[in-house]
Amino acid sequence: ERSKVRPVVKFSLLFVAIILLFVALANPKIGTQLGTVKREGVDIVFAIDVSKSMLAEDIAPNRMEKAKRIVSETLNQLTGDRVGMITYAATAFPQLPITTDYGAAKMFLRGVNTDMMSSQGTAINEAVKLASTFYDQQGVTSKVLVLLSDGEDHSESGIDTAASIAEEASIYIVSIALGTPEGAPIPENLGGRGITFKKDNEGNVVISKRNDASLKMLAEQTKGTFIDSADTELAISELKAFLDRLDKTAFETQTYSAYKDQFQWFIGAALLLLFIDTSLLERK
Repeated sequence: ERSKVRPVVKFSLLFVAIILLFVALANPKIGTQLGTVKREGVDIVFAIDVSKSMLAEDIAPNRMEKAKRIVSETLNQLTGDRVGMITYAATAFPQLPITTDYGAAKMFLRGVNTDMMSSQGTAINEAVKLASTFYDQQGVTSKVLVLLSDGEDHSESGIDTAASIAEEASIYIVSIALGTPEGAPIPENLGGRGITFKKDNEGNVVISKRNDASLKMLAEQTKGTFIDSADTELAISELKAFLDRLDKTAFETQTYSAYKDQFQWFIGAALLLLFIDTSLLERK
């Protein structure tokens, strides 16, 4: 009494059910509506001092790691703002152009270190000059330069030139002071002989001290703000509070399609076919 047709039907049902389950795993979707997203925020450029004085350990673990932590945690709190990044010592170098990709910003931030620049020293005016080219000159977006430095400046033109450049470009400078007024020696590693400290021409250990005066002057002349980095969480909250006070500009509008998952229909059909397959006998 064995049927010749029913085994073929059962196999076909099982085969189609498996195909439907694979389609369900692909999670097919159907567009249901169009939506619009507007980005509003400010343009922020982080300028990180990478001179050797940033290795001083008057703040734990050192000034460089403190600066990177402040930038990283600030990026975690941003939403619609655009960010850029530069590094500087005796000269300034573009690290990341203005973007809304915070993941890329964190990736570039991890690579920042004091070995990036062969020419040492600190020229804040070079950092401000390079930062001024990052912003949209025709736009009305608020421009913010977050300067992370110990305040030492060895440029000939000095802080006055940096302030003039920022004022002309309508840039707010947020000065984040790294280090302590008492300072600390600058560690060096010479020829693998272990950690030593930088010395001057007379053999005296160089003590790098934080220079608040120059950083405060930059912040005051550009209507920015001066922040002490001693308390990391407080420094980040002060920076975020300053950014929140600025006028936000809508600089990007995106139209997208909202899609709805449709996998459940294929799973339902596959289960129905499997139920029919198990219920169908191979007998006539």
